[in-house]
Amino acid sequence: MNSVMAELAKEHLQVAFVKLEAEAVPEVSEKYEITSVPTFLFFKNSQKIDRLDGAHAPELTKKVQRHASSSTIPPGSNDNVKEDLNVRLQKLTNAAPCMLFMKGTPQEPRCGFSRQIVEILNKHNIAYSSFDIFSDEEVRQGLKTYSSWPTYPQLYVAGELIGGLDIVKELEASGELETTCPKAHKIEDRLKDLINKASVMLFMKGNKQMAKCGFSKQILEILNGTGVDYETFDILEDEEVRQGLKKYSNWPTYPQLYVKGELVGGLDIVKELKETGELTSTLKGEN
Repeated sequence: MNSVMAELAKEHLQVAFVKLEAEAVPEVSEKYEITSVPTFLFFKNSQKIDRLDGAHAPELTKKVQRHASSSTIPPGSNDNVKEDLNVRLQKLTNAAPCMLFMKGTPQEPRCGFSRQIVEILNKHNIAYSSFDIFSDEEVRQGLKTYSSWPTYPQLYVAGELIGGLDIVKELEASGELETTCPKAHKIEDRLKDLINKASVMLFMKGNKQMAKCGFSKQILEILNGTGVDYETFDILEDEEVRQGLKKYSNWPTYPQLYVKGELVGGLDIVKELKETGELTSTLKGEN
């Protein structure tokens, strides 16, 4: 990440880039809850306005560009800013029937409380989506005021705050958790719905706009050359689907191509179909 920082410093001369060793300044690490390295903190007018945890070069670049180009907020516009943030928070809390705002992800919780609440929700087969509050400092701070709840994790159902870990534990103990939160569908039913979402479905690493592995990039190029419409699913964004589909299809690798709910195969099979002239008719379900 040092090279990325150096390039960003060259591009944004109006921005001061400062590097600190976390162990050398423990008081700073404690004040800003530094739990991983690297962690990037963004300051403006001596106030922390954002943060990024982890070595994510594209996200770092995006945040630097956004904050470097942002104009000074004119006097009297704070109400509009708060209103815009509240609209965003309302959308986030309603992004799924059950939303968990936590530190980290369900696959990699980054605090004990978040880990415990994930374990409880998973144990009861609760269907939920999550938001990593470490990924967005504006949301992290704003949601505390929006919900009048000062700590994380926070669980929402239908856009309404249920509470944190203690409340979820109480609901579990009373037997009310499963009636309060929506139950997850069986993974087999979910996979069946996904592979039938479109006539041609490609499960890949990345999406149509940006493949995240060489095999996925190659299969996109081949499919785009056929002129046949298809949809994609990024298996990197859903570990349950990523692992479950391997067993469901008995196909251990990605990408995987489905036509009308039936597995065609991976990149090698698609290449063979292209060479034999059968690919387009296969995609149209004519074979």
